[in-house]
Amino acid sequence: MSKKDYNIEVIDLNNDKSKKGRKRKISGPSSKKKGDKKINVEKVDIKKKNNNRKRNRRDEDSVNDIEPNISNKSRNVQFAVVMYFFLALFIALCVYFCYFLIFKSDDFINSPYNARLDKLAENIIRGDIVDKNGVVLATSSSDNERSYPYSNMYAHAIGYDSNGMSGVELDGNFYMLRSHAFFLERIKNDLMNVKNKGDTVVTTLDHKLQEVAYDNMDYDGAVVAIEPKTGKILVMTSKPNFNPNTISDNYKKLSQGETSVLLNRATQGLYAPGSTFKIVTALEYLQENANAAQSTFDCKGKLTVDNYTIRCYHGEVHGHQTFMEAFGNSCNIAFSEIGLGLNKNGFTQMCNQLLFNTKLPTRLSNTSTSQFKINDATKGTLMMQTAIGQGETLVTPMHMCMIASAICNDGKLMEPYILDSVTNYKGINVKTFRSKTVDSILTQAQADQIEEYMRYVVTDGTATELNSSNYMAYGKTGTAEFNDNKDEAHAWFVGYAKKDDKELAIAVLQEKGGSGSKTAVPIARAVFDTYFSEANNTQK
Repeated sequence: MSKKDYNIEVIDLNNDKSKKGRKRKISGPSSKKKGDKKINVEKVDIKKKNNNRKRNRRDEDSVNDIEPNISNKSRNVQFAVVMYFFLALFIALCVYFCYFLIFKSDDFINSPYNARLDKLAENIIRGDIVDKNGVVLATSSSDNERSYPYSNMYAHAIGYDSNGMSGVELDGNFYMLRSHAFFLERIKNDLMNVKNKGDTVVTTLDHKLQEVAYDNMDYDGAVVAIEPKTGKILVMTSKPNFNPNTISDNYKKLSQGETSVLLNRATQGLYAPGSTFKIVTALEYLQENANAAQSTFDCKGKLTVDNYTIRCYHGEVHGHQTFMEAFGNSCNIAFSEIGLGLNKNGFTQMCNQLLFNTKLPTRLSNTSTSQFKINDATKGTLMMQTAIGQGETLVTPMHMCMIASAICNDGKLMEPYILDSVTNYKGINVKTFRSKTVDSILTQAQADQIEEYMRYVVTDGTATELNSSNYMAYGKTGTAEFNDNKDEAHAWFVGYAKKDDKELAIAVLQEKGGSGSKTAVPIARAVFDTYFSEANNTQK
């Protein structure tokens, strides 16, 4: 047989230049017929190899495609985590910045360690402090010599600005070291190297009421009066006191004295509340017992439990009485029996609701926290004492005034404050401080219910001296023992009065004043008379 040339066409799939591959020709001599099968086998083998290569190539491409996708997704997740972390940090920083500006900036600005205030004091004559009607309570000369026209009367409320700061001098410090005088006047003074007059702080204090309270205090102690609807503090006086005009010379002696003259007893003094705490005990008793109003008690002048005896004031025997009569008579025996039956957890919750064991919500600096301590292990004798305002319970006059204010205001408590506004030295308003609602520490039903009992105290109980035709008064007297000497006691009155749309809550404490009826109630009467006579004059 003759030899013939043959051509075999092979597709090279490994060549990347073309998806279809590149054709190659293989030339050679033609085979005999017997060799045709061999050629066909070779073709089949080549096709199989090519198919295997295709499959391997596809597998490699799939793997290569998957690996970058996995790697990219992983990197994207990491990037997103980092991005969201820093975004959250940024948002948190913005939130804190806003919180700082709204709630904390004044504290830092008014800090005695703020060097910027000293710098401001070099160029500003410290502004005045006045009462709600413009009566000047503190002023400065051109060389920044501070003076207090009423000396001791406002020693704690207004405070002092040497050897540290206290009172309004501290709370309004920054405002009095800024000047909002007319800008041309400020430019002129700057050019002439003359100090600008600082802004005036207008307080909520009422000079007439402050004077009445101060003049009627025959003992050391405190008087606080608040407008229930606004939280404005109209009276804040404390004794013993000092002359802020001479505090620089006497500071060492005053700060080391045993009588704690620098202590503002209205906001920082902690005392046993005595029978004024029966307001709280009555609230809990009424809450626990639906038929409390129908309860009756037999008072024999004393009650002994576990060898511990409680007596009514001066051993008085009240006999058979209703719950309202027991409240009006301030009967220790009835309330000791009530204390023995109260739910301890419920009593604690009531006191926590009334702001015991927590910082008082006020805008004042340096306020003490009232204390109430009972638990499941508290013995009956301590429950008896606690129910009548003795034991381990301690309160400030400010706190008791806040409770009375909330009752007067249908259970709603307004935040007490003493800075009313800021004006420039010519009286043009710069800033106004608004009333703030703290919360409803009592329901309206609770407030209405206890109000009936507090009214009975004035009409038929221990505070009948407050029964007036000019206003309607409510309250609770108290006599609080503070040592083993039963002949010594602090005198209390806590309550409020109303007439038309005018209301005033008050707390009076007289250290070693004895009976609240005799020494605390007359002060409340004098303040109420002045306040409501002012209201009558205003209406006319």
